[in-house]
Amino acid sequence: MVPAEPLSPEETRRYARHLVLKGMGGSGQQRLKAARVLVVGAGGLGSPVIAYLAGAGVGALSVIDHDYVSLSNLQRQVIHSAVGVGKAQSAAGFAHALNPHVQVEVHAERLERENARAIMAGHDLVLDGTDNLQTRRVVAEAARELQIPLVSGAVSMFDGQVTVFAPDGPQFEALYPDGADDGDLPSCEATGILGPLVGVIGTLMAMEAIKVITGIGEPLIGRVLTYDGKDARFSEFAF
Repeated sequence: MVPAEPLSPEETRRYARHLVLKGMGGSGQQRLKAARVLVVGAGGLGSPVIAYLAGAGVGALSVIDHDYVSLSNLQRQVIHSAVGVGKAQSAAGFAHALNPHVQVEVHAERLERENARAIMAGHDLVLDGTDNLQTRRVVAEAARELQIPLVSGAVSMFDGQVTVFAPDGPQFEALYPDGADDGDLPSCEATGILGPLVGVIGTLMAMEAIKVITGIGEPLIGRVLTYDGKDARFSEFAF
C-alpha cells in the first residue's frame, strides 16, 4: 500500500475511537486510508462488509455486483432501500453517504474468469460474499495468481463461516474439492436464511479485513470460524 495523505481535522474527529485504540492508533488508520479493497457481491454479506469498511475509513472501495435490488433482499441486505436499483450503485451511494472520505468504484457487471484478474488487479485485499461456488472459485484462483489476500464468508439458513486465504497460506481447494459445484449446495431461495446471520458473518469478514490491512492480531489464515446461529455457538477448525 502506498502511504496515505495525512488525516484531515474532520477525519481525526471521525476516527477518534480508532486513534486512541491501543494497537491501532494513527498508523493503523493511515493503513486503512491507503488501502484499496474490492468487495465481490453487494448482497447479504457484502452489506455489513461495505458498511463497516466504509465507516472504518478504508480509502478506496471497489464494489462489483451485476444484480438489482429486489423486495426479498431487504430482509437482510440492510444497505439497500430502493427496489430495482443496481446493487453496486446502491452500495456506492450508501458508502458515500456514510463516509464521504471513501472513494467508491462501481462495477455493475458479473465477475467471471475472463474479467476477474483485470478487475482485481491493483487491490490490496478482496472480500468474497457471493453465494455460488463457481464465482467463489474464480475469485480464489485470481486472488492466488495476483498474490492478493482473500477474506471469504459463506452462509446458509442459520449457519455461517469465515476464513482468510493468504498468498502463502492454505488455499480454496483445501476446503472445497474440485468436483464440488453449486448443485451440491442448498440455495437461499429454496431453504431460506435468517436475516441477522449475514450481519454476524459479514461483520466478522470486515473485522478480518481490518486485521489484514493493519497487521493487528492473527487473521483466520488456515482456520475456519463457524457460527451456529440456533445454538449460539462458535467453533473453529484448521485446514
